[in-house]
Formats: sequence, structure tokens, C-alpha cells
Amino acid sequence: MATSDEVLLDVKGISLAFGKVQAISDVSFDICKGEIRSIIGPNGAGKTSMLNCINGFYQPQRGEITYLGKTRRAMRPHEAARRGIARTFQNVALFKGMSTLDNILTGRMMQMKRGLLWQALYWGPNQREEIEHRKRCEHIIDFLEIQAIRRTPVGRLPYGLQKRVELARALAMEPTLLLLDEPMAGMNVEEKEDMCRFILDANDQLGTTICLIEHDMGVVMDISHRVVVLDHGSKLADGTPEVVGADQHVIDAYLGVEG
Repeated sequence: MATSDEVLLDVKGISLAFGKVQAISDVSFDICKGEIRSIIGPNGAGKTSMLNCINGFYQPQRGEITYLGKTRRAMRPHEAARRGIARTFQNVALFKGMSTLDNILTGRMMQMKRGLLWQALYWGPNQREEIEHRKRCEHIIDFLEIQAIRRTPVGRLPYGLQKRVELARALAMEPTLLLLDEPMAGMNVEEKEDMCRFILDANDQLGTTICLIEHDMGVVMDISHRVVVLDHGSKLADGTPEVVGADQHVIDAYLGVEG
């Protein structure tokens, strides 16, 4: 896994509060182009809130985020998607009555150039455009090895495969930055191994920069280039997996040791 020194996203002094509850307090870190960057920490550490700030679901009260050279405090989710930030969620957010292929096709919406009238006619340029989008989705289906379920309604699929379909939909956006919120939650060992392989392949073969939240420390240490640790909304540590794994403050936070 190779990375560059080019900073793709830079988080500076982000603070987020819900009333009197401080979810994030003055957190700063960056994500370099081509890396797998993990955010870890105990439950309630502010990890998902940070992802929500990055892609615009939450608007921080203080701090700023620089992405692709543009600095802003607030960005709406549709703007984030248009600028190449894709996202998966803790709880699977798929269209359960639609097939795997149709769910993945929804990830191509931002790339579709033709208007509603052309889509309704399904003729000429729009027909050719949809064929190209379907080819791209079929490539992702092959990439994630889900050919056998391409026509299956996702509501009938086991949880692990639903998580893979959600990853496929995010990859269909051809994202510059992919945010994964606990992509292996609820999976057995074999499913986790498969998901790890696909994340590594997306990073290596597709060149996708990835930021993920994960509780399985074995997974984090195996696939991450760098790790940032949050605890009670504050940054506790930041560095390579080896450095973070040996940090006594990190060990204490995970073991629940009070200083």
C-alpha cells in the first residue's frame, strides 16, 4: 500500500456540541491521498460525529475542514457527494425492495449527465449513457464478487452481503474519498476477512483514499497506514498503527483505566 504526502483532507480545530453535550472538542488531523486512515476510540468518543462533520451531516460550531484545497466550515451532504466524498453507515442504508444491481446503480446518479426528459425517453444519448453506467456497475459487481446476487432484492440478503452491496454502491460513485462507518460491524471472521480484502483492493487497485471507523483493533492494525484515536470527543493519539498501539493512554482508554 503506497501513499503520497499530498494532504487530501485537513481537519483543523473541529468542535461540535449538541446543547450542553460536547461531542467533539478541538480535534485536528489530516488524510493523505492514497492512504487508509482509521479513526478509533471507545463508544461515545465522537468518531461517527466526526465523519458526519466531514461529509456535511453535521455543521461544527468551530474549526474548519480543507478538502481538495478548498476550506470551509460547513458543507451539505449533496455537495460532499458531488465533490467526490462517498459514505457508508453503521446501519445498512439500502433500498431493501430493489435488486443489488439497482442499488448499485443509484451510486451513479451524480455521474448521469442527461436530464429527466432524456431518461424518460430512454433513447439515443441517454440509452448509451445508461449502458455505460451499467457496465461500470457490473465491473464493481465482479470486483466485489457478488455476481450471484446481482438480481436478488437486497432485503433477502444476509447482513454481511448487504454491507458488501453498500460498499459497492459507494464505490460506484468513483469517490476521491470514501468514508466507512464500521464496515465490519456484526460480521463473522470470514466476512471480516473478505471485507478487509475488498477495502485493501479498493485502496490499491482503484486508488481510493479511505477513512474508516472500526472497533476491531486487529483489523485496524493490519490495514491502516495511520490511526487517529478519539476519547470523549478529544484527540488522544495520532500516528502509525505501531505507535498508536504502544501508546499507554490509548491502552488505558480501551481498558477503561482511569488516570
